[in-house]
Amino acid sequence: MEGQVHVREEDLETEAEPAGQGARAEPKTTTAEQRRAKIPMVEQITTTAEQVSIDIERVRQKCSLLSSTAMKTIVLILLLVAVVFSSGDKIIGGYECSPHSQPWQVYLDDGRISCGGSLINPRWVVSAAHCSFLSRRLLIKLGKHDLSVGENSEQQIRAEKIIPYPSYNDRPYNNDILLIKLRTPAVLNKYVKTVRLSERCSRTGEQCLVSGWGRTAGENKTGSASALQCLDLPVLSNNTCTGAYGSVITENMFCAGFMEGGKDSCQGDSGGPVVCKRKLKGVVSFGQGCAKPGFPGVYVEVCRYTSWIKKTIATN
Repeated sequence: MEGQVHVREEDLETEAEPAGQGARAEPKTTTAEQRRAKIPMVEQITTTAEQVSIDIERVRQKCSLLSSTAMKTIVLILLLVAVVFSSGDKIIGGYECSPHSQPWQVYLDDGRISCGGSLINPRWVVSAAHCSFLSRRLLIKLGKHDLSVGENSEQQIRAEKIIPYPSYNDRPYNNDILLIKLRTPAVLNKYVKTVRLSERCSRTGEQCLVSGWGRTAGENKTGSASALQCLDLPVLSNNTCTGAYGSVITENMFCAGFMEGGKDSCQGDSGGPVVCKRKLKGVVSFGQGCAKPGFPGVYVEVCRYTSWIKKTIATN
């Protein structure tokens, strides 16, 4: 931590603690598909209650000669189908967050790509460097829970500048972190709060929470969450992480999740927070698909960047 950097405590809270371990193992191939940045879908296949109501009307028209009992049976079946399809999965094995329980969570959208982020002081957001935003188009939404509706709690602020980590390398996604300076300060309240940076690096078995509005289904499926989704997950050992991804894993990353698969962050969750004991420990970075057995999620080790974060804020 540079001795000449001075940041006011009210601007950025940290907790100084020891660092974690580095990575080791044999290399394995990592492709661009492993990123968790949301790829715009040309078409999304969804089934909603509104669509089913249209189907019901078509059935009524075609089955006008059926008995009343038969008609009611058909309508009941279609309504049950509507309930099944509209309920959907969660953030792949997660659950809907309690509204505004993650008040530092932000939604970032430039019309091309959407990612998550974390508010670390009223003017600054942390996200992932592979979320290659257009600064002039980027809109930061704070205080959101349900993206499908307007909410009295929400704030929308434009970006003043975007600063990726200078040594970011998208192969293999090392130093996958960036800072976004807001054009105007966020108004802090019960819906919008900052999250503290933890300078303690991840520890095996530590229980954390990842959140986001990303995809809610695995590979070859479509659909994203409108309400913020949460997933409780443990930090995995460095040996487990490198066993899955090889030398792609550096000391600037850690794995968290479940080796058996079924629970994970996914496309659209990129840049979002991994919070452990209400301190920002990680940033959603990449993975081999989503929720695949043997391939947990990979996250940026925030403790490695607190000095850079402080210096960047102090000089900008």
